[in-house]
Amino acid sequence: MPFIGNTPAQVPLTSADIADGIITSAKIVDGTIVNADINASAAIASTKLSGVGATAGQVIQVLGATDSTQRSTTSTSFVTASNTLSVTITPSATSSKFAIFATHYGYTNSAVVFYTIFKDSTNLGGSNGIGYIDTFNAAIDGVVSYCHLDSPNTTSAITYQCYMRVSGGTGYMGSTNRVAQIIVMEIKG
Repeated sequence: MPFIGNTPAQVPLTSADIADGIITSAKIVDGTIVNADINASAAIASTKLSGVGATAGQVIQVLGATDSTQRSTTSTSFVTASNTLSVTITPSATSSKFAIFATHYGYTNSAVVFYTIFKDSTNLGGSNGIGYIDTFNAAIDGVVSYCHLDSPNTTSAITYQCYMRVSGGTGYMGSTNRVAQIIVMEIKG
């Protein structure tokens, strides 16, 4: 643009010079904005995206916990098998489902040992749990694996934890040389 008289001094353009809504994503060349250009304290950085872009049935969050200590019980009612085989997770949406997988060593020489998963204070497996080992009149040991699909219908934090009980005698979960674990996967509803 031509000027009459002196050309004005060049001044850098600032965000204050641009009216809101003028620059759209269509006007930004792909690949020109990188992570370093985005302020880490921006609202998008602290927003939980709740599986944005995921479709129903896709895993959007995974948490797990392990334990390498052998636990035992003589209780005929379900008791906390391990405080470390516990996962607290916050659902992204009320429609989410949770797949819970537990695997550990189990042993007994005098009983049936029942294993289950609790969601907070609710037993997801009923009175005989989800998995078990039975002596069949002789000592038995081995890997015990079990799973459960839960629909908590909440966005409040929930805790999934392994519990066990026996029909009599003593039952064991875990071992000092075998790692026990629980894995919780949130599945978009």
